[in-house]
Amino acid sequence: MRARIAATLALMMLTVPATAQERVFQLTPYIWGSGVGGTVRPVAGGPSLRFSEGLRDVLEDLDSAFFLSGLFRHNRFVLLGDYSASRSSRGGTVPGLGLPVTGRLEQSSFTLAAGYRALATERATVDYLVGLRHWDIEARAKTPVPGLAAGLSVDFTDPIIAARTNIRLNDRWSVIGYADVGGFGAGSDLTSQLIATVNWQARDRLFLSAGYRHLYVDYDDDGKGFEGSFSGPILGLTLQF
Repeated sequence: MRARIAATLALMMLTVPATAQERVFQLTPYIWGSGVGGTVRPVAGGPSLRFSEGLRDVLEDLDSAFFLSGLFRHNRFVLLGDYSASRSSRGGTVPGLGLPVTGRLEQSSFTLAAGYRALATERATVDYLVGLRHWDIEARAKTPVPGLAAGLSVDFTDPIIAARTNIRLNDRWSVIGYADVGGFGAGSDLTSQLIATVNWQARDRLFLSAGYRHLYVDYDDDGKGFEGSFSGPILGLTLQF
């Protein structure tokens, strides 16, 4: 089965350096155009289904997607939230048998992290955070022949630790970097994420962001599981209140 998580886009790091305000709230609808590669192990001890698709394939197969992130800051307290969901499907044939097969991949994740602004200057800020990321993943491959269908449906929650830095280049331009790592066997074996964006202040409370995101997850439950790596460009529009 060839799967992929399509245009999923950048998450909580599509925010911009906060001003001197003591309280800030931001909402960021965004897009993430990611290629995807990895394996699905539907049954313990059974074969792994490998998938590898570039951005063009992902966009062709995408059925639906929704992405939204938010940030709240009060003095040095920082709260980040992100929700992303996508569904994609593809038809093909079983190698060597010529049987028609339909594959479907659905995924959603919700991340919530809170932390402390350890550094706050006019040119740079640094935040340290801890939180949770909840996953719902369903992968299916169906054929007309009974007994040849395969699939995996799991949901789990990962603890994460994270760091974010905002660097102001001038009055309108800034650079943001974000990294997190988690899992630790509590949910997945390992999950990690890296995001970098360049941000432009178009208006007083309107910001545009562009960058790159890489997300990895490795989940195993007694031999069945999912391992995936998703990477691609991101675009976001931030509204500040």
